[in-house]
Amino acid sequence: MRLISDFDPSAAQSLAGVLFDLDDTLLDSGALGEQAYSSLHRLHEAGLILLAVTGRPSGWGEVLAPQWPVAGFVTENGAVAILKREGKLQIIEEINASDRVQRRANLMTLVASMKSAFPALVDATDVAMRRSDFTFDIGEYNHVKDAVVRDAMCFARAHGALTVRSSVHLHVTFDGSDKASGAVRVLHRHFGYDVTDARRLFAFIGDSENDESCLAAFQNTVAVANLRGRPSVSPRYITSLPRGSGFAEFARRLLELRR
Repeated sequence: MRLISDFDPSAAQSLAGVLFDLDDTLLDSGALGEQAYSSLHRLHEAGLILLAVTGRPSGWGEVLAPQWPVAGFVTENGAVAILKREGKLQIIEEINASDRVQRRANLMTLVASMKSAFPALVDATDVAMRRSDFTFDIGEYNHVKDAVVRDAMCFARAHGALTVRSSVHLHVTFDGSDKASGAVRVLHRHFGYDVTDARRLFAFIGDSENDESCLAAFQNTVAVANLRGRPSVSPRYITSLPRGSGFAEFARRLLELRR
């Protein structure tokens, strides 16, 4: 990894947009700071397409997309997109309503089994705002030992589910998307970018385990200084500052190079 000060000037000038994680990347312990929010506005004013790519629920996207200077949200680790289109919100899922109902019923059966097998698991506060997955709080307000989280992930996978771990949540789902596939699909189908071009023309900035697919998929990748875990593909750049301050540092450098 190289410092963000070494960001490739030609790459910065050719970017069409920025994809960014929320928790512990843009947000500081769940709070949006002035520096980070101002940075979104400056990036938007520079003509960049901004998409939040997050494990947070689609309900967050419905609330925040109209308020923030972004084109939309790719939520629930790629499964549900919330886009702003001609002054209205467009909610995009890859499965139809009847299949979603059946998949949700299967998911809740699995969740009940997981709660019985692992009493340390408690619901995240945002589960009611989700369409495609269920989340357990493992680090936001409730802290669960790593060994328990690993065993719970193995349990869910043995029952045919997919699991994703973020800095605060354990996600369980029967959907097949990840952050990268969801983001690339949206950029291709709804913004008209060729899949290969999308990976080159959009930078991604994140911090944790569930960002690994994006760190592998996109060419210009950045981690804030509080990067967690050991992703199989390291980000190309890292900021010197953590969380929202690191996001603002990235934005400043990108805008400097584009002037």
